Amino acid sequence: MTTPESSGSIHRVSVVIPVYQGAKTLPALLAEIDSLSSGFVTTGGRDAVVSEVLLVHDHGPDRSDETIRDLAAVYPYVRPVWLSRNFGQHAATLAGMASSGGDWIVTLDEDGQHDPREMADLLDAALDVGATVVYGAPRNPAPHGAVRNAASRTSKRLIAGVMGGADTSIYQSYRLVLGEIGRSVAAYAGSGVYLDVALGWVAGEVTTAPITLREEDRASGYSYRRLLSHFWRMVLSSGTRGLRLVSVLGVILGVIGVIMAVFLTVNKIAGEDVPSGWTSLIVVILLTSGAILFSLGVVAEYIGVAVNQAMGKPLYLIVSDPRNGPLGKRAQRS
Repeated sequence: MTTPESSGSIHRVSVVIPVYQGAKTLPALLAEIDSLSSGFVTTGGRDAVVSEVLLVHDHGPDRSDETIRDLAAVYPYVRPVWLSRNFGQHAATLAGMASSGGDWIVTLDEDGQHDPREMADLLDAALDVGATVVYGAPRNPAPHGAVRNAASRTSKRLIAGVMGGADTSIYQSYRLVLGEIGRSVAAYAGSGVYLDVALGWVAGEVTTAPITLREEDRASGYSYRRLLSHFWRMVLSSGTRGLRLVSVLGVILGVIGVIMAVFLTVNKIAGEDVPSGWTSLIVVILLTSGAILFSLGVVAEYIGVAVNQAMGKPLYLIVSDPRNGPLGKRAQRS
């Protein structure tokens, strides 16, 4: 009989969990993951195993560090990752990705709202379409309250529509990433980069898989101030279209200025009553404002180039032959 451990087509999964205040929730979460560490078969018939769990200590307010040490002593596949200070969820997740070694990386929250068993569905979704990134698509509203959920949906639509970014509505902290993609992103992403935006720079096919969000076992560690900071980081990472809007606004004001000049001049010639001095003043204001904003837009384009370099956005990313990697293990168990 072929076991997951002996099969050459087994998918090794590294689970990355950023830990901020997980002293109460991590033991139950690891107990759920433990059943997956001896191997499991997805609904699609693929063999997989959780080969390691990376608990990234992000210096929260509780005694998560002691909990991490205790869990590492109980579960041999648990690998603590110690950060020097609190860097935030995305930085902690990137640190875990950089330290991983699996064919695939699954990231999930510490608070118990994600069911570890559903990583099998994420893996099936990746292999069915050849995707390198799979996001969990919640069947039910997030257990955060109507106001916060509405604000989250609005902010993601704003970024996708106005800022010209990717479809951010699919972003979820429960995600599966091809191992070499995740580790490469962790290597080049600069400070302040939104993780999912960085993944979008180099990911090929991106898809989703249905998941069910469970009630959190503790209150969320995100205040509205931190959530606003989270949103602003996503805006700044999403591209330079915001800078280009400055140039567009300048051109629009300049065109309005020319139209106003022609209109008022024609009225003056036709004998219409035009206030003295007002014509030249409004035209000058519109034209100079347009020129200033257009100039700022040009400067902003140069700044945008520097910003992309500072964020670590790569020109390209070389990967191995997909047929020889995890995506080549698509066959179902016979």
